[in-house]
Amino acid sequence: MHSSTPPLAHLLQGARKARRISQLELSLHLDVSQRHVSFVESGRARPSRELLHAWLLALDCPLVLRNEALLAAGYAPVYSAARLDDPALAEADHALAQLLKAHEPAPAWILDAEWNVVRMNSGAVWLATTLLPWAAELIGQVPINMLDMLTHPQGLGPCMTNLEEVGPRLLAMLRQEVAAHPALAPRMAAYEAYLVSKLGAKGVAASSLRPQAPVLTTRLTSPFGELAFFSMFTTFGTPNDITLSSLRVEHMFPADDATREVLRQHQAATSGT
Repeated sequence: MHSSTPPLAHLLQGARKARRISQLELSLHLDVSQRHVSFVESGRARPSRELLHAWLLALDCPLVLRNEALLAAGYAPVYSAARLDDPALAEADHALAQLLKAHEPAPAWILDAEWNVVRMNSGAVWLATTLLPWAAELIGQVPINMLDMLTHPQGLGPCMTNLEEVGPRLLAMLRQEVAAHPALAPRMAAYEAYLVSKLGAKGVAASSLRPQAPVLTTRLTSPFGELAFFSMFTTFGTPNDITLSSLRVEHMFPADDATREVLRQHQAATSGT
C-alpha cells in the first residue's frame, strides 16, 4: 500500500507490530475484545474517535502518525505542524535558542526526527569546521543531515577513533527510531552498510557482547589531538505540535580534561580574553 495516507487497518497493524505488542496485550490495555482489535486491523470495523485516540496513545505513535490515522478513519486531524519560525511557536523557539546559547562553548545542535540539523550553536559550528574544513561553506547554505555526514567518505565517520564502540550503539538506536519514523529506514540501512564495510558483520554484532561504560564517549581525531565527548538530549515534554515533537537538542559535553582545555582555549580566542 503506497498511498501517502495509508488505510487505517494497515497503519494500525504496522504501528502495533513495530512496538512488538500482541493483539491480546493491546485489547487488554484498551479494554476491548481481541476480536475487535483484529476486526479493526483487518479493516472490518472502524474504531470510534475516542477509541482511536486511546489506541494511538497506547502505541505511543508519533503525532504525525496520529494525524494520518485520524484522517484515514475519516476524522479531522488534531495536531498542528507549524514552522519553527511561526509566531505560534515563538516561546518554544526562544527556549531552543536559549538552550543552544547556554551550552557555549561546548557544541550543541537541534535535530529533527530524520536527523536533519535544524540549528547549531557556535561551538557546534567550530567543531564541525575543525573536523571537516571542507564543510565550512555548506553550513547555513544547504541542508545538512547528521547521518549523511556519518557515512560520507570524508565525513564524521573517519574522524571517530572508537567507531567500534559508537557505531553499533548508534545503529541500535536508529533501529528503534525507525519503528516510529519509517522515513529513517534508508539512512539507517546506509549507516549499517557503512559499519559493516568498516568493522565487518561480526564486528558489528560482537560489540553488544563487550562491557559497556556508564556513558558512551565519542572520540574524535582533530588538529588539537583527540577530542572526547558524551551527549545528552533535551526534548519537549508534552508537545502538541508535530514540528516540536520531532525536535531534540543534542548537548555535547567534554569527557576529559584535554577536551575541556581545548574548548577553554577556543572560547578565550574567540572572546579576545
